[in-house]
Amino acid sequence: MERQLFTERNWVATFLAVVAALVGGSLVATEQVYDRFIWQYFWGPVYSDANDARCAVLTDDGILLRASDAACQAAADVGVVAYTGYTTVSEVGYIVTLVFLIIGVLLLLKRLELGEDRGLFFSLVPFMLFGGALRVVEDATDAAVGAGVEPAIGYPLNTLLISPIIYVTVFLITLVALLACVRLEAMSVVEDRYRAMTLVGSAVLGLTLAYLFGLALTTDYAEFYPQILLIDVVGASVLAYAIYVTADRYEPEINAGTGAMGLVVLWAHAIDGVANVIAADWTTALGHPFTYSAKHPANRVIIEITESLLPASIATIIGTSWPFLLVKLGVAVAIVWLFDELIFEESPRYAILLLVAATAVGLGPGTRDILRVTFAI
Repeated sequence: MERQLFTERNWVATFLAVVAALVGGSLVATEQVYDRFIWQYFWGPVYSDANDARCAVLTDDGILLRASDAACQAAADVGVVAYTGYTTVSEVGYIVTLVFLIIGVLLLLKRLELGEDRGLFFSLVPFMLFGGALRVVEDATDAAVGAGVEPAIGYPLNTLLISPIIYVTVFLITLVALLACVRLEAMSVVEDRYRAMTLVGSAVLGLTLAYLFGLALTTDYAEFYPQILLIDVVGASVLAYAIYVTADRYEPEINAGTGAMGLVVLWAHAIDGVANVIAADWTTALGHPFTYSAKHPANRVIIEITESLLPASIATIIGTSWPFLLVKLGVAVAIVWLFDELIFEESPRYAILLLVAATAVGLGPGTRDILRVTFAI
C-alpha cells in the first residue's frame, strides 16, 4: 500500500495537480479562489506583514494597506481584507501542506539513503533555532520602518523571512547544507556528515544572532534584555528535564522509543510555551517596556477561555496565558509517548522525520518569540 500511494511520481503528480487547480481556479473563478481563499488567508497576510501593516485590502484598483483594526473593518466595504497573522483556515492549510511536504522529504531521504539513524535529528536542531532567529530579522525590519529608518531588508525580499515562506527558505538552506555535507563526507573532506551539518547550522545561527546583537548595540529601535532570554531558556530547560526524568523514573515506556530525542521534543515545546507566557503576562514585571499579544488562534482561544473563567483579581496575579504552557507540555509528552520502540523498528526514517517536524513546530516559533522579546522588537 505504501509503495502504491507514496511514490515520487505520485507525489510530483499531486503537487502539479494542486498547483494547476489553484492557478486554473484563480483564472476561471478569480473571486472565489484567489480573492477569497489565496489572498485572504495566505498571500494577503504575508503581503500585509511584509509592509508592516495590520491588514492589506485587495480592491479593483490595487492593494491598500491599513494600520489599525478599525481601518481594516471599514475597508471591508471596498475590498477583500487580509489581516496580518494566522487564521483557522490558514493554519489548517499549513498543516495539510506540512504533511504533504513531510511525505516529499521522506521520499527524498529514501532516494539519498539518509535519515535512518538519529544523527540526522540532532544535526537539524541548530537549523530549527536558526529559522526562529531568522524570522526575528524580519521583525527587526518592521521595527526599523516604524522608527523611520530604512531597513536592511525591504519588500519584496523580506517576504522570504515571513511565515509560511520562511519555512521554504530555511528548508532550502538546510537541504543545500545536507547535500553538501553528504558530498564532503563521500570525498573524505569531513568524517561525519551529521557533525558537519551541526557545525553549519550553528554557524548560520551564530551569524543571525550576531546581526541581532549588532542592531541592539547600534540602533534605537532594538535593545537587549538578557533577563528575558535567561528566564525563558532556563525555565523551559528545567521544565523539560524535570518531565523527562520523572517519566523515566515512573513511566519509563514514555521515553523508551525516543530516548534523548524525546528530551529535545519536550524542550522545544517548553521553549514555545514559556516564551508565550512571558511575552503575554510578565514582560513589564521583568523590566521590559512592552507586552505582546498572541498571534496564533489556539493561543488566543486559550487566553480568552482563561479570562472568562478566572476572576479578574486572580488573573491579574497569575496571568491568563499559563494554560497554553500546560497544553504545550501535555502535547509534547503525548508525542514522545506515541513514538515507541515499535515505530522506530518498523520505519525509523519516517519516525525520525515526524519527530523533526514535531520539534520544529515548537522550537521555531518559540525561538522567534524569545528573541523578539529579548531584543524588544
